[in-house]
Amino acid sequence: MTRRSVAVTGLGMTTPAGIGAPATWDRLCDGTPTAAHTPRLEDLPVTFCCEVPDFDAVRLIGRRIVWRTDRFVHLALATAREALRDSGLDPADWDSTRVGVVIGVGASSQDTAEREYGHLARGAHRALSPTDVPRSMPNMAPAEIAIDCGATGPNFAVSTACASGATAIALARDLIVSGTCDIVLAGGSESAAYSRLAAGAFWRMGALSTRRHDPAGASRPFDAERDGFVLGEGAGILVLEESRHARARGASIRAHLAGCGITSDAHHWTTPHPTGRGTVLALRQALRDAGLEPADIHHVNAHATSTQANDTSEAQALRTVFGTPPPVTATKSVIGHAIAGAGAIEAAVSVLTLQSQRIHPTANLDRPDPAVDLDIVTKRPRQRRMSAVVSTSIGFGGQNTALVLTRP
Repeated sequence: MTRRSVAVTGLGMTTPAGIGAPATWDRLCDGTPTAAHTPRLEDLPVTFCCEVPDFDAVRLIGRRIVWRTDRFVHLALATAREALRDSGLDPADWDSTRVGVVIGVGASSQDTAEREYGHLARGAHRALSPTDVPRSMPNMAPAEIAIDCGATGPNFAVSTACASGATAIALARDLIVSGTCDIVLAGGSESAAYSRLAAGAFWRMGALSTRRHDPAGASRPFDAERDGFVLGEGAGILVLEESRHARARGASIRAHLAGCGITSDAHHWTTPHPTGRGTVLALRQALRDAGLEPADIHHVNAHATSTQANDTSEAQALRTVFGTPPPVTATKSVIGHAIAGAGAIEAAVSVLTLQSQRIHPTANLDRPDPAVDLDIVTKRPRQRRMSAVVSTSIGFGGQNTALVLTRP
């Protein structure tokens, strides 16, 4: 039997670069960073982050849903609605039992936890919210999407730290390839930037940039002066669809999800393996799965967090797999690190890169780290003929996911 191929027929993004995929893509191509000081963090050692601007959840998804859910769900649901509109799918017309939802989640709901623990510490038990338990459950992101669109197929959350969004997309593809689903809404969502607890904890472990004098210049992947990542938030969701199913309804296919690789470093709880061995394995798995050779890949959207260890390890992995890697860009240089949402956002960006045949620039790369030695796109977008691209995601605990996307 011929293996079922998987098409991307819709996408949505809600990011610090803007609400909606077009706004995000325009800001990325402009290359202007979004990091800025925020009053919520003004008394903390790190006072800046990347927040989604002007996000009116009540207007976008409705007051009752906002009341019962947390911000990571708000971002996920608004983005899922955009992705479905983009796909042209109408839930009234589909077989709901063949539609799944898989969403990556991470350090979300911590802002709610701060508030509720405050009530508990004061002995104000009656002030505790009756929605606290369900709104903090990771599976509420895919659950609320399913409730919203009536998808009654497989529904679950994935948590592989900063690789969660990409891992969710890879596992969603398996549901289609196996014949379990015809359609899966897949991606990731994160609201950690909205949490003082998350910001303080990431700073305490030394992961965040402390460039308080220049927030816009703080996220600088592959730069010799990088000193940590900038905390972000946002969501990215793809509508994945079995290719014959998509063609039968006359859908516009944006790209194909041709290959996926998922591995573990089995090395350290936060630091990637210094040689990038897990990333190497994930890339090779994804290429083999797609039936492609390294030379067939024309661009890499790198995980590129702007931390010393990650950028160096990832660069070495790319050189190991590709020899001379194709042009690379770093989306986090503009929108910060959306943790569980990052891999899904970058997968969506990779789809737009393929469609436009244009690679967005990496911001803040003023003095490239000599240890990196990559062809990194900077200053302005680069036009390039591309038929296949790869997006890499790397997470705490040694999690690695690589996605290969190809032109239809």
